[in-house]
Amino acid sequence: MKLRPFLYLAAISVVLSAAGPLRPARRPRYGGTLRVEIGAIVHSLDPAVAAANPEEAGAKAELDALLYDQHSEDGTFVGTAGSGAFRVSAWEAGKSAVFAANEDYREGRPFVDSIEIQMGRSAHDRMLDLELNKADFAQIPAELARQAADRGVRVSASRPNELLALVFLMGRGATENARVREAIARCINRAAIVNFILQKEGEPAGGLLPQWSSGTAFLFSTEADARSAKEIWAQISPSPKLVLGYDSADALEQSVAERIVVDAKEAGISLVSRAIPASEKANVHGGSESPTPHNEAIHADARLVRLRMASPLPSVSLAAFIDRLGPLAVINGSPLPKSASPEDVYDSERSIINGGSVVPLVWLPQVYGLSARVRDWKQPAAGESWPLADVWLDSTTDAH
Repeated sequence: MKLRPFLYLAAISVVLSAAGPLRPARRPRYGGTLRVEIGAIVHSLDPAVAAANPEEAGAKAELDALLYDQHSEDGTFVGTAGSGAFRVSAWEAGKSAVFAANEDYREGRPFVDSIEIQMGRSAHDRMLDLELNKADFAQIPAELARQAADRGVRVSASRPNELLALVFLMGRGATENARVREAIARCINRAAIVNFILQKEGEPAGGLLPQWSSGTAFLFSTEADARSAKEIWAQISPSPKLVLGYDSADALEQSVAERIVVDAKEAGISLVSRAIPASEKANVHGGSESPTPHNEAIHADARLVRLRMASPLPSVSLAAFIDRLGPLAVINGSPLPKSASPEDVYDSERSIINGGSVVPLVWLPQVYGLSARVRDWKQPAAGESWPLADVWLDSTTDAH
């Protein structure tokens, strides 16, 4: 699946306007400091130290990829410090870091001399600094991509590769009833989530894999059926009162949870949303720690989770999703082998969806903002890290 036409055209327009009149192509050059801003607060770069939340786990994985060269098959870093493209030259835990180019990197010295990283920057501040040319690289929430492009930010977006799903937590009596799960799944208006919350920067999800990867996503329904949901709920007696949890630090999850509550109310379903503090939420983002849903199960019957694809290969990504979701919910089917055929992948995916414990909602792209001086940026594929060792800075574009 290709990038949405409007975003592609917007990105091209922004790039051309930012670059000014067309000039002959420039040759890559060495030097300069790449200014990076992230929303996460990373407390430690030690791979053995667990991240405190999914946001930190994701950012830490990206930073580790710049420092460590070797990977194991499960994606963990096994190289030694300094074996990657960069080395740590300054570190202030939770605030900032400076990575210097590794002159002895086996794949060749990076083009930039250093990367300067500012942590804990809000999405608003990241967009503003990109707009004012005070930052060169920052991740932008998918729901703000159009706004960023409208404000003149140079935008780069991936194929949809992050799944936002609703998971019914194991051990909750109310949601062990398959009819309860079915009623809630049927009432959710995914199109409204995409159109109004995500500002059309995403796709409705019916399965656990996107169409561009598996080729079978179209076989899973994404349509809402409030009437059917209401009829099913009316047959449940006594009808339970349910709580939907979301990450307290995730504005998108909060908005989606509140939208689902509205959909549920229209179907007569008693559902409220509740923020899950960082100290209680399970990490299913792919960090080094294992998901532990026991505490949050006290407060929620279901929760929203984000699942980033580990690879463009459907078998690899689905296997990773099963591993991450297993400790949270009852997952139907056996583990998926690496040699799984497309038919095996589809059968496993269908079994999980039919089980009703996992309800896919929407697919999100990874969106990045880039300054005009960043050259040779290549959007990373699913499972790939930021390719910051490959970019170079155009000295003809001043940094302020």
